[in-house]
Parts: sequence; C-alpha cells; structure tokens
Amino acid sequence: MSGDRRGSPPVTGGNGVVEPENKPAPVIVPSQRLRLHANKDHMPESYEDLQLDFCPSIFSSLEKYLPPNMLHDSREEKVKFMRDILLKYLPHGERTRDSLGIGMSENIYHARLGRVPLVRGVDSRTGNYALLCYDAQKHREYRQKIISHYKVCDMGTLGYLFYFTGVEVEDGGPLKRELYTMHPVTFFVPSFMKAINDNTEDSLRSIISEPSPGVLTFEMLQPRFCELLVAEVENFEAWVNDTKFRIMRPNTMNKYGAVLDDFGLETMLDKLMDGFIRPISKVFFPDVGGATLDSHHGFVVEYGKDWDAELGFHVDDSEVTLNVCLGKQFSGGELFFRGTRCDKHVNTGSQPEEIFDYSHIPGRAVLHLGRHRHGARATTSGHRINLLLWCRSSVFREMKKYQKDFSNWCGECSREKKERQRTSIAITKSELLRKDGESVA
Repeated sequence: MSGDRRGSPPVTGGNGVVEPENKPAPVIVPSQRLRLHANKDHMPESYEDLQLDFCPSIFSSLEKYLPPNMLHDSREEKVKFMRDILLKYLPHGERTRDSLGIGMSENIYHARLGRVPLVRGVDSRTGNYALLCYDAQKHREYRQKIISHYKVCDMGTLGYLFYFTGVEVEDGGPLKRELYTMHPVTFFVPSFMKAINDNTEDSLRSIISEPSPGVLTFEMLQPRFCELLVAEVENFEAWVNDTKFRIMRPNTMNKYGAVLDDFGLETMLDKLMDGFIRPISKVFFPDVGGATLDSHHGFVVEYGKDWDAELGFHVDDSEVTLNVCLGKQFSGGELFFRGTRCDKHVNTGSQPEEIFDYSHIPGRAVLHLGRHRHGARATTSGHRINLLLWCRSSVFREMKKYQKDFSNWCGECSREKKERQRTSIAITKSELLRKDGESVA
C-alpha cells in the first residue's frame, strides 16, 4: 500500500464499497421536508403509548424539526409524515453485510429499537437502488442461533446466555461480569475517568491531544480490560472455527474480526457511547451531530500474517469513530489520515496540513470523524487487534440531506469557501480603487 495519498485516491465507503456513480437521488417531496433548525420553543409530544415501527423517542426528536404548519396536527398525522421520511433513510455502511441473506435486516432490527434510522440505498442482492427493508426476523434468528449453539470454552465465556436469558453460567466467573456490564473504574484509566466525571470542556481538553486537525488521541483503556476483551473475542472465534458457524464480519473490507453487538456486548457499548464518547464528541465535533449520537456499530478487527494485512483508503459509516488498540505485540499497522471530506469532495487531493500518520499504542484511543479519510498500513509482524465503535446520529443524517454547505467540517468545502471570499474581497477592492481613480480624475 502506498502510504502517501496526496493525489485523488478512490475512496471507498465505510463498508468498503465504492459508491455507484449513477445511483439516483432519493425523491423528496417538498411537502415532506423537515426544517433545517429545530423549533426550540416547541414541546414535542410523547409517542410511548403508540404501536410504532420505530423507537418512540425518534418521533419525539424529529417533531421539533417539523414544518410550522404541522406542529399542531394530530399525532397520527405527524407520525405518518415522520415515518415516511424515516423510511427513506438507512446508513449506507452495512448495505452489503448480507452473506447470510440478512445484511439489511440488521438495520431494520436496530431501527425498531431506535438505534439506527432508515434510508434508501443499494440492494446488494439485486444492485437496484430501492428501499432496503428485509425481514428483521432473519437477524433475530441469526442471533438466536448463537444463543442456542454457543458453548463455553475453557479459555473463557461470553456470558451470552446470561445476557439474554438471565441464566447463570457457572464457568463464567469474573470475565462475564466485567465485560458485559459497564464498570468504568476497571475499564478506564484514572485520568480518563476523572475528566469524564468532572464533565467540563477544560477537563476533557486536559487529557486529549490533537496532533492533527480533527484527530484526537488520549489514554483510555486499562491493560486488564484489553486482555479480557481479546480473550473473549478469541474464545468466540475458536468456537466459530470448531463449529463452522458462519458469522457476519464487521464490514466488507475486513475478512477477520467480529461484530461485538452480535454476541452480547451491545448494551455495554451503548453505555460506552452514551456516557463517555458523546460528551467528548459534543465538545470537539458539534458540527456533525456529536451531541446527538444515538446508535453504534461495535466490532473488533485483526491484522497480521494470518489475518488481514492492511486496510484500504476509505471513510467510515459513522459520524464519529472510536479506534482503540487492544494489543498484542506487532510492528507496522500505522493509520494514515488525509483530511475530512463530504460526499462531493471525497476523492479530492489532500492539503499538506491534512497529512498525518499515527502509530497505535495499546489502550490509547483515537477519535475522529467518520468522514475523515484514512487507512491502515500493513502490519508487518505480530498480531494487532483493535476495538472500533462507529457512532451515528440519526438527527444529523436527516438534517444533512437539506444542507448544501459543509464548510464547517469538510476541508475542501472550507477551502473553496475561503477562495470565494478572497475573490470577492479582491473584486470589491479593485472596484473601490477604480471608483477612487475616477473621482480623482
């Protein structure tokens, strides 16, 4: 892999799929447009008592963005309006995760729990651009197979049966309790815990370094937690190999690794995002929904001689990405960053100040925008395992559809805006000088 991506590299989507150039844009009826800014004085209704396709809180959040003439309509009318919009919206990054015929149903499943919204996209089975709405039952069946067939191995336990059924597994021991319930004091290093508990912008900035614009690094995970999570993943993969159970990998770019949400860690990762990543994102990434992160995709990836070697140049299907190295001993595997871009400018060149390489350190976190273009160089020796948490904001994704100016976070949009401003100033200055010359004459 070439380490320097200064030109115009082809950037893949968060799931490793190149965006189709000729895909039609979703048809948005003008009457179905939400407001760009929330109606701050409006108190949304509760939808908890209704039987809905999506989490009631999604409707309450979106209600603030309804057109003014709809704010006093009946709940039924507002639900219909908002549901039609939600059905046009689905994260792109998991469109091809259907090796088991269930790639899209995961999104529907999580949407019904309020974890992801829905949009139109490319059906990886047919290649057609359509509403991706497969039966959520298939994903539940997939997870149920793990519950029914997974057996506790000698090296540890997933605690999966306990997580879903409440049945204690005697062999589980402290590994199950520590990993599947959020224990901040044992998970995180003291400096990180103190900054989160103080809950001020100054406290967060005191532990975070920004070696390159938009790339945050900080000490985060305790060595013991890293060891436990690695052992847990290895135990699960040993069972997968022994039983020949066919699992979904994190995305189409990685042939190795595991989706943590699929074997019981979803609740813990929800708490990680809600209580620890969102407070940081609110301060450092407010322009991309950092304060409204409401869903995640959690997984581990593995690199080395017997695993994936490297990761191509791409953007993530997330608003904010957390990347933490868990170990083990390895050489190489540096991340390289090449600037944040919107969809329009994703394949433009990089400016010198946007070029940055980062070397992983176990337990140390990297936090960046999902649209920050990056890749990973080859892990030349040893075995590297990383925890990834793609954090998403359904509100930001819906609002982004009505925006045209992304200069507050897209490097190329910002450069073009500044160039337009310079040109405008130069023209104005020239015109003023011309008029001054005429008045003197």
